[in-house]
Amino acid sequence: MTFLDMLRAAEQKNGSMLCVGLDPDPARFPAALKGDASKIFDFCARIVDATADLAMAFKPQIAYFAAHRAEDQLERLMQHMRSAARDVPVILDAKRGVIGSTAEQYAIYAFERYGADAVTLSPFMGFDSVAPYLQYHGKGAFLLCRTSNPGGDDLQSQRLSSVPGEPLLYEHVAALAQGPWNLNGQLGLVVGATYPAEIERVRALAPTLPLLIPGVGAQGGDALATVKAGWRPEGQIIVNSSRAILYASSGDDFADAARRVALQTRDTLRAAHAG
Repeated sequence: MTFLDMLRAAEQKNGSMLCVGLDPDPARFPAALKGDASKIFDFCARIVDATADLAMAFKPQIAYFAAHRAEDQLERLMQHMRSAARDVPVILDAKRGVIGSTAEQYAIYAFERYGADAVTLSPFMGFDSVAPYLQYHGKGAFLLCRTSNPGGDDLQSQRLSSVPGEPLLYEHVAALAQGPWNLNGQLGLVVGATYPAEIERVRALAPTLPLLIPGVGAQGGDALATVKAGWRPEGQIIVNSSRAILYASSGDDFADAARRVALQTRDTLRAAHAG
């Protein structure tokens, strides 16, 4: 199955648009694990087990593992997800954006070392920074487009020239991803939930691409506005929540609490879609 096939199957099987972000911070672990970076796998595996039937995707953020020399634990976690949540695709949140042989190595890292189904990328260096990932047929690549951080305005909302009617940079990225860059139908876009008007604009420019939408939960994005702006019958949305789920409880019940929040978020998104 291709990444897009896996997304559609997980959406239907779990009735979900929810992506569970895996951003493990040992300083925020429950008391029995707190501060112990060697327990990153144990913490994340329990979150995966608790939410596997509620998620459309999982999204481990590589920096949270690398900062604690826990890449080996991420490899174990990827294997665990293949076993415990084999029908749920995994998006490796790496945000790489380099060219040539270095990009080729990062593609190996994402798809061969970790076995991810998709990866997040920065398109700032152009198509030749994206092309090596598209050599892995059936894999997905999400390009940063209109991100949820306030500093995104510094570049993403700038016009390409002073000529009237020229697109903003994020609009140009969306049009490229929907059109000439999407050679094998593998691309998607990252659009922050904190900017629903921009989600709607991206969707108009990229009607069929999957949108990975972080920012619901701890960052304050509105689920109803997100679904209304981004979901279309021909275009999926993958709505990510990380901290609100991971750290729903600081006690031994953290996995049960994570499941409750994930269930509530999934159902809120589903209700927004139905409404």
